[in-house]
Amino acid sequence: MRQVRQRDDGRRPIWPLRYRADGRGASARRRALAQLTATAPVLPVLIVAVIVLADLAGGARMCWLPLLAAGPALAACTNGPRGVLCVGLFAVVLGASLGAWDGRPHQALAAVLSALVAVTLASALASRLRAGRERVLAAVRSVAETAQHALLKPVPQTVGPFQVAVRYSAAAAEARIGGDLYALIPTPYGVRMIVGDVRGKGLPAVGTAALVLGVFREAAWDEPDLLDVVDRIERSLARNLGSDDFVTAVVAGHPGPGRLEMVNCGHAPPLLVRASGDVEAVEPTQPAPPLGLRALTDHAPGLQVLPFADGDQLLLYTDGVTEARDGGRAFYPLDEGLARHVCDDPARTLDALHGELLDHVGGRLHDDAALLLLRKPAATEPETATGAGGRDASTTAA
Repeated sequence: MRQVRQRDDGRRPIWPLRYRADGRGASARRRALAQLTATAPVLPVLIVAVIVLADLAGGARMCWLPLLAAGPALAACTNGPRGVLCVGLFAVVLGASLGAWDGRPHQALAAVLSALVAVTLASALASRLRAGRERVLAAVRSVAETAQHALLKPVPQTVGPFQVAVRYSAAAAEARIGGDLYALIPTPYGVRMIVGDVRGKGLPAVGTAALVLGVFREAAWDEPDLLDVVDRIERSLARNLGSDDFVTAVVAGHPGPGRLEMVNCGHAPPLLVRASGDVEAVEPTQPAPPLGLRALTDHAPGLQVLPFADGDQLLLYTDGVTEARDGGRAFYPLDEGLARHVCDDPARTLDALHGELLDHVGGRLHDDAALLLLRKPAATEPETATGAGGRDASTTAA
């Protein structure tokens, strides 16, 4: 048991100095041991030891000494230049000792040790170059994450009267930002939202996504009419995009209780889940071209009004979800999956959908996939999170 020393003045007890010093010392020793284990060239040293044992077992009949170069070569992949040089020196010393023990010819032993020294020096240089590339990669990733946080804001659990959940999966594990975009904004005209997919990949798609989100945020606050919001985005893209670039998007708004407005510009139809559990696709009544291509057609987008009662849910998504294929080239049935997993908690619903989607494709998506689900809880339901107030909630990813 721990012994407590009482203060002379009768106040709270204090731990003995020896106990505290021992605790700090033990913690420091554990940290030092963990750091040593992480940086020490354990595996290369083991490889060298195995080769030495093989040479001892084989005797003078077989010469295993040239294989000692595997130690510093492997250390170049896992350790810094200092670790490589330590492994190389260790291998040279053992190689010279074994060569003398086995009575190897001096010329042959000198050739083996010279090759081992050359491999060690080359491996140390390779390790130094690898460390430099890793620092550059870490800096690039840090910049990408900083850009993501600067352009995009996290989605809270509630935005206005809605419960909200978002899930995103990038096709590349290294991806941070890209062309799939979504945003929810409480405005003087109700909550407004956008989900879109930019044609193309890479930095151009990131720039277009940032442009769309920036124009949407401004227009959603300024324009009372949802069609005027879409027109502002269209005009901005017409000035800034190339002739072959476009953005598919769904822009929606909740101007008042029981009513949902929607404009679909060439995007996948959202899925509406009624309080009864029925799932239906919201096909556009007036199809419109993607944003940025209106000048090439005579079709203008139309405003679609839907009833949206308490308990109803709306799922917006990008085509990376519905175009995900399994090993038999079958598409993921999003409507069926939503019907199976829908519940009163959007976060739980998307967790189940997202897991099933990854299982469908075997764990790796071939395209970015975004899911945004919002639910209108009944007035009698307890609140699950603090409202977003006037904050913007938006995100995108690559």
